[in-house]
Amino acid sequence: MKQTEYDDEKSARGGAGKWLSADEQQVWRAYLHATTLLEDHLDRQLQRDARMPHIYFGLLVQLSEAPKRRLRMTELAMSAKITRSRLSHAIARLEKNGWVRREDCPSDKRGQFAVLTDAGLDVLRETAPGHVSAVRQALFDRLTPEQLKSLGEIMRIVAEGLQPKEAGADLPWLR
Repeated sequence: MKQTEYDDEKSARGGAGKWLSADEQQVWRAYLHATTLLEDHLDRQLQRDARMPHIYFGLLVQLSEAPKRRLRMTELAMSAKITRSRLSHAIARLEKNGWVRREDCPSDKRGQFAVLTDAGLDVLRETAPGHVSAVRQALFDRLTPEQLKSLGEIMRIVAEGLQPKEAGADLPWLR
């Protein structure tokens, strides 16, 4: 839709938005293109090497770094920035592979823990070197130290702005 068509339609509904400048549009599309390609690249590498999607690898990493390799499901959903439903589906698949198990929370009858099994830790150890290599090749080896520093600063600013702090915020892990 052209900007003028959109403006006319939005004005008819009682609102007008500020469009992206040509430079902003170029940056936005480059960001979308790069992040889509990067996620696909990493997903294909992990599917090939471990028959798991990138999101599952991230869950195994988070569990491996947690005390006793276990996290409450709600905490894992929050750190992964995914819905509880999506997490539950992912954990079910990881359980089926023998990489994760669920444990009931002794202090909360409704709560559960996700626990990384020894088999899950083994698959993570086997897969991590190839994943790190794919990340390095796709991102870090292409940037100068100054660009890396800028990218890190930019991503922290964007993440801070998108992380709601108020109670009742619409967050994926609360859905």
